[in-house]
Amino acid sequence: MRFLFGLLIPAALLLASGELSGRRAPGFSIPDMQQQQHDVQDYHGKILVLDIIRTSCPHCAAFSETLQKLQSKYGDKVAVLSIVIPPDTQATVAQFVAEHKISTPVLFDCGQVSASYLKVTPAKPTVNIPHVFLIDGQGMIRNDFGYEFDTKNIFESDGLNVEIDRLLAPASVKSKNK
Repeated sequence: MRFLFGLLIPAALLLASGELSGRRAPGFSIPDMQQQQHDVQDYHGKILVLDIIRTSCPHCAAFSETLQKLQSKYGDKVAVLSIVIPPDTQATVAQFVAEHKISTPVLFDCGQVSASYLKVTPAKPTVNIPHVFLIDGQGMIRNDFGYEFDTKNIFESDGLNVEIDRLLAPASVKSKNK
């Protein structure tokens, strides 16, 4: 019975993960507003919260406030990167950053990085935003969430903090929870 229980819990956790989780985070190096390159490998050893947004998206604007609070709470344990996709420009991003008092990097993507994270294909060409990825210190996507009715707590409440706490928990605590 214990053996069966030990198999069911990891399987249940895997099912709870987003469909784009459980794989190595695709590499990238893209610029922010100051033309500084940000490489996903620069964040190795930290939890990386990577969100894909558009400045015209009202849910993205609300989520930016959640991310600012998250960054304040966790400090150097967690890095936050936002990636904007076309048609955003430096002007729209500058306005967005000023309006929402964003202090974390906002990166410019021509579409390739977002496509690789969201597994966009000719058969599945749609990009739904906002979308957030939780990447562990070894570069593995541990969970992802697109904005939907059942994920509002991630984007508008403390659901993301719960997910971060799970990733930051020591291995002994994680094994006790299984």
